[in-house]
Amino acid sequence: MKLPLQFKAESHSQSGVQTTWSIQSYGHQTACAIPSEFGGPGGGFSPEDLFAQALTNCLVATFKVYAENSKLIFSNIQVETNLTVAMNDTKKVTMQKCHFNINLYQTLQPEKAELLIKKAFESGFILNSVKTELSYQLQIHD
Repeated sequence: MKLPLQFKAESHSQSGVQTTWSIQSYGHQTACAIPSEFGGPGGGFSPEDLFAQALTNCLVATFKVYAENSKLIFSNIQVETNLTVAMNDTKKVTMQKCHFNINLYQTLQPEKAELLIKKAFESGFILNSVKTELSYQLQIHD
């Protein structure tokens, strides 16, 4: 891998908080909206949703790379993410905490899987780029 790498996104929107918009990268488009909790219409991904998705995607992608490089076989990984948006000590609303419930299925090497999840959690590029408090719980299923 040669650094630095560049990634691109593009968005456009009409004015007004009730107006939805789209964001796209490399031809893949996603509908976005201000969530109803913030006075918007909902019905599309909010910046908070995309933030949680980015963290989740980073964890899954990093684990998959480590698993393949370590020849760890598994049938499926499922991650349910809970992002808490709250006010911090300085009265700023922040992405305060993010917890990942990880379910890994059908691996013959659960100890290795546990180590690789921990390694992915500690070394994911996006996970390491945020101030959000991160935690996870792993369950390995036969």
